[in-house]
Amino acid sequence: MTGAPSTPGVADALTQLLGPRVPLRVTAYDGSDAGPREAAVTLEVRSPDALRRALTAPGELGLARAYVAGDLEIHGDLYAALALRDQISGLALRPAAWATLVRMAGGAAALRRVPEPPPEESRVHGRRHSRARDAAAISHHYDVSGEFYRLLLGPSMTYSCAVWRDASVGLEAAQEAKYELISRKLGLRPGMRLLDVGCGWGGMVIHAARHHGVRALGVTLSREQADLARRRVADAGLSDLVEIRLSDYRDVHDAPFDAISSIGMFEHVGTAHLGEYVGRMHRLLLPSGRLLNHGISRPAGQKGIGRRGFIQRYVFPDGELQEIGRVISAVQHSGLEVRHVE
Repeated sequence: MTGAPSTPGVADALTQLLGPRVPLRVTAYDGSDAGPREAAVTLEVRSPDALRRALTAPGELGLARAYVAGDLEIHGDLYAALALRDQISGLALRPAAWATLVRMAGGAAALRRVPEPPPEESRVHGRRHSRARDAAAISHHYDVSGEFYRLLLGPSMTYSCAVWRDASVGLEAAQEAKYELISRKLGLRPGMRLLDVGCGWGGMVIHAARHHGVRALGVTLSREQADLARRRVADAGLSDLVEIRLSDYRDVHDAPFDAISSIGMFEHVGTAHLGEYVGRMHRLLLPSGRLLNHGISRPAGQKGIGRRGFIQRYVFPDGELQEIGRVISAVQHSGLEVRHVE
């Protein structure tokens, strides 16, 4: 005589929901374990709160909250885990699967007791890309200890891609090569005035002053960045050539400048303010001046960063990626001439 079949656990329910096309092993707080043991990625469901968060904020946001709060953990190959994102994002819960997960989360009453979002979640308010909201969004991401960013970025404290001659040169040399490439494109010479918009921890203004003799102004909305950048400028002996200012680029009025660099700040401007941004850059430049605008772009037709996704809520609040054609059109419409794109 055989016993009654065991009740499926949380892990079983989740693997059935995901289906065989998602090579993922799942372990759960109720002791259940399902999915291929050779999977490169294991999802550990540590608490019923993980289910509650996922059910009440379906899609990426609920999973992000559960992960940040520690209700979910990912083990194994991180790159393989990231590759699963596109496969999981298209899943839709059928009524039966929804009912099963609600029951496992503690029933409908439990869904009314969902924990608050983790304190790390961004809570910016006001009109999108207003000065006050932009300052809050920048503070969320950048007003973190300089020691944290030094661990992440290395001594150069440069938060954008580098230029590698080959793999042997090392990160610091590759970042210096990037700054030098920008300097050459801007045609920097001794005595010129350079404005660096979104100057970060001062890497570009320090390089330009030290190697090209320019007088540089760096502006940032991050108090932590401004404080550390000023110390780095002083340590480099360049205080007579470089000023670091806690300021919105829209509040820079001491034009004209011979050159403007904007390196990795463009993602914070916003589509609705694209024309205002490039128009402001044009007005700050001398008639013969040059602007170098460096930003992350997206292919035409690809959706932007979702407002309910992990990136928006936990990494770059209000960040927006632009399509290159739109950027070129906006730049030329402002009266500037696009001379080079890469």
